[in-house]
Amino acid sequence: MTDKLTVSVLGTGIMGAAMARNLARAGHTVRAWNRTRAKAEPLAADGAHVTDTPAEAVQGADVVLTVLYDGPAALDVMREAAAALRPGAAWVQSTTAGIEAVPELAAFAEEHGLLFYDAPVLGTRQPAEAGQLTVLAAGPAEGRATVEPVFDAVGARTLWTGEDGAAASATRLKLVANSWVLAATAATGEVLALSKALDVDPQNFFDLIAGGPLDMGYLKAKAALILDDRLSPASFAVTTAAKDARLIVEAARENGVRLDVAEASAERLERAAAQGHGDEDMAAAYFASFEEKTAD
Repeated sequence: MTDKLTVSVLGTGIMGAAMARNLARAGHTVRAWNRTRAKAEPLAADGAHVTDTPAEAVQGADVVLTVLYDGPAALDVMREAAAALRPGAAWVQSTTAGIEAVPELAAFAEEHGLLFYDAPVLGTRQPAEAGQLTVLAAGPAEGRATVEPVFDAVGARTLWTGEDGAAASATRLKLVANSWVLAATAATGEVLALSKALDVDPQNFFDLIAGGPLDMGYLKAKAALILDDRLSPASFAVTTAAKDARLIVEAARENGVRLDVAEASAERLERAAAQGHGDEDMAAAYFASFEEKTAD
């Protein structure tokens, strides 16, 4: 079997577009679709074939890669593509869909004879564009030779969490990882907001923790986006982060755990979106510390 595949990419937002480009650069045939075609059109310059419908995109595909907003969106799009899906093809589901949605997606795959891989990715715009994502994957061993070239094209590392995609083991790990990312982002925004309120130079805080156990490269990276007013284009948008925060809270609640920090993070992100920051980087949750939108 050749390692050059025909890959359908459904959803060409921040992550999907970058993944499609890296697949094309790796020599795979890429067929791309996005609900708003204009967002997919730039991929044509990278060698991708941009289609008008999901069904057209999946024709002849060895692998269908979904990178959409949430589980229901992924299921709706796959239903649109259903008539053209090739039995035996692999479905790599990289949407952060939530634990409850994954079994329903897996059931659709089984109904249509697809090999289902629960495969969310860890990383934002820059690692996605560089092909340096971490792929968290669960799915049947017999199809891994088909999907691994896809993972190799978009990521620097693949972490297999199991052989049953329907069990959502990869999505479960992704939610745990995202809970840490969201908590760190919220803490970054709050420490800068408190510094502003108390008339403390943030650099003094960074100098205070430099080189010690409290120092974090992620803190400095997100703080720089706020301090230097570089919140657009987003690496991971406020609205998407708010969705993920809600998925984390719901998953915890369903399993008897209360996550106060995650719930507060969701509320902060939603408040920032309501202030007009929804399309900015999730670091813009910083603005939720203030009553009105501020650029200071």
